[in-house]
Amino acid sequence: MAERTPRPAAERMSRRELQAATSLASIYFMRMLGLFMILPVFALYAEHLPDSTPLKVGLALGAYGLTQALLQIPFGLLSDRIGRKPVIVGGLLLFGGGSVLAAVANSVTVIIIGRALQGAGAIAAAVMAMAADLTSEQHRTKAMAIIGVSIGFAFLCAFLLGPVLNAHIGVPGLFWLAAGMALAAIAILLLWVPTPTRQVAGEEADAAHLGQVLRNPVLLRLDLGIALLHLILTACFVVIPLLLRDQAGLAPADHWKLYLPVMLGSVVLMAPAVMIAERRGLLGPFFTASVALLAASLLGMGLFHGGALGLGLLMLAFFTAINFLESCLPSLVSRLAPGHSRGAAMGAYSTAQFLGSFLGGALGGWLHGALGEHATLIGTAVLATSWIFLSLGMPAPARKEGEPAPTSPGG
Repeated sequence: MAERTPRPAAERMSRRELQAATSLASIYFMRMLGLFMILPVFALYAEHLPDSTPLKVGLALGAYGLTQALLQIPFGLLSDRIGRKPVIVGGLLLFGGGSVLAAVANSVTVIIIGRALQGAGAIAAAVMAMAADLTSEQHRTKAMAIIGVSIGFAFLCAFLLGPVLNAHIGVPGLFWLAAGMALAAIAILLLWVPTPTRQVAGEEADAAHLGQVLRNPVLLRLDLGIALLHLILTACFVVIPLLLRDQAGLAPADHWKLYLPVMLGSVVLMAPAVMIAERRGLLGPFFTASVALLAASLLGMGLFHGGALGLGLLMLAFFTAINFLESCLPSLVSRLAPGHSRGAAMGAYSTAQFLGSFLGGALGGWLHGALGEHATLIGTAVLATSWIFLSLGMPAPARKEGEPAPTSPGG
């Protein structure tokens, strides 16, 4: 058996680069986990608060997205001026303060304010810029990928841990836990993350590049796509916990028993789909099929009145589509954006994502209050169906030499 030739040292990340990437990923993980953990449980908790309405519940779920969208680029700009670590520490303190406010709140209105304050700690751009500062250009994509994996892992853990922890410490306890994770993230930043010896200028703060990105119809369609995806996701979780209780007959403490196989199953189905789509140049058909699967699963949940098994299968389809699209969209933005505007493109993309979360909470709450739980799901199915037409005719991203030419999303 032939011996494997070791990769040259230049092809491997240095110890310092790996330390930077993993430590920044852990900060991102804790922050996103704190934001996401209440998604599968908050709608049930809010029913018992005195000023609860469906619209307020939706706003509480999505309020963080508005402040994230408004402050992410300004915070990135500020980190170019005063340094990355001070901005990240300040953002984590804002996040922790919002978590404490939400933990002690006795009304949905105060929780909305707390969630908005959580989102005001908009450190995404500063963290990504710091990752760029601490890695060489040839390893920068790897560092960003490690951080990206941490975000997906936070999403998975939130839906598995949220219902379990809620049974023991309640939603206020989840907010206290988020505040504790903010302090832990600050400790990691100060004690583990290396201090940059240089700063790479943040392209997301370059007005000329940002203007070019906002005039690019291809990138705008991808930005609208991620906005729709997070709008749909946030809107659905105004009502899905209620369906699990009232339709599937699951006590809130047992919701994890459905989320566990659904979330793990969706990852098992999604991962090979992504690999096949990339390797065989089938990204377009797989992308379109995933949007169609998303629309069909939403429509199915909107029309379904059965038990836990049927709802679980529909949620498996829903999360498989969500995870596939969440994996493909940032890759498409990075590959289709002009090289000199890639940072600006990712900044605009992230802003659209957070704005979608806010709009989804507002729309989901309004639809639930005006038309009911099932109408919320049917309404989001209509939006997902419109996304299929939006994706048609997208140009294919450039392929690497030796790879089959990928088809564009939608064909």
